[in-house]
Amino acid sequence: MSGARGQVHLWVVQRVTAMLLAAAVVVHLVTIVSAVRGGLTAAEIIGRLQGHEGWLLFYVLFALAAGLHGAIGLRNIAAETIGLRGRSADLAWVAAGLLTAGFGIRAAIGLYA
Repeated sequence: MSGARGQVHLWVVQRVTAMLLAAAVVVHLVTIVSAVRGGLTAAEIIGRLQGHEGWLLFYVLFALAAGLHGAIGLRNIAAETIGLRGRSADLAWVAAGLLTAGFGIRAAIGLYA
């Protein structure tokens, strides 16, 4: 996305995913701290997550937002610091973001199943 319009779209996606991540991190940490303070063990927490579609959706969205946000950030850093630009570089960063998101989604599905 080398054009000005593409840069604007990436900027918007970066900011939207940042907002999603901020909210998701707060929900995740508050839930974990509350559960642990309530005396739940890791096994009990995982047991409560299994089969719960709401938590699966939450963690899938969390993983997608993290993958996109990280890939766009790394793309910008690579472009600014080492001049890595162009369609090939963009495709590599998209692949890295999807791979990262895929790992998170796989973990979420593992908790759900």
